[in-house]
Amino acid sequence: MSEEQPERPKAPEFSGVDLARQALVAAKEQARARGAAAQQKKQARRGGLRSGARADGRDPLPLGAAINRLITERGWETPAAVGGVMGRWPQLVGPEVAQHCEPQKYDEDARVLTVQCDSTAWATQLRLLAPTLVARLNEDLGHGTVKVIKVLGPGGPARRYGALRAPGSKGPGDTYG
Repeated sequence: MSEEQPERPKAPEFSGVDLARQALVAAKEQARARGAAAQQKKQARRGGLRSGARADGRDPLPLGAAINRLITERGWETPAAVGGVMGRWPQLVGPEVAQHCEPQKYDEDARVLTVQCDSTAWATQLRLLAPTLVARLNEDLGHGTVKVIKVLGPGGPARRYGALRAPGSKGPGDTYG
């Protein structure tokens, strides 16, 4: 018994122009590989990648764009916006109120803006204006950024400790605010 071998498909035989095209494609691939290796060596000698003619992430940015990118990457949008409000306080509340009341701090977790007034009368006035002011701030900053405005009265006189004071005494007491 004789076994028959299955016929293998023969590779097409190239001739003339087809053979030249195949040789050209192979030569281009080899040149591309050599060029890439040479380019990598050149970049290694120069100290790494360099920015070229096209824009990429390593190009210099204008200062404003760089700061905006940093704020976004770090998640500082709300604190930055509230800081802007503190800088624009007179425009938001009016010059008369701004003359007597100034923002002190913003608690991002509790969403509370603390404002200190220079007299108890202005502290009372600001407490009455607080709901309107919260609405105006949230309109400017985004809904829910400020939930409460904590109003502080003026600070009391400095405590003086001396030889004639009883230990633990608070002095004149907390009669301010």
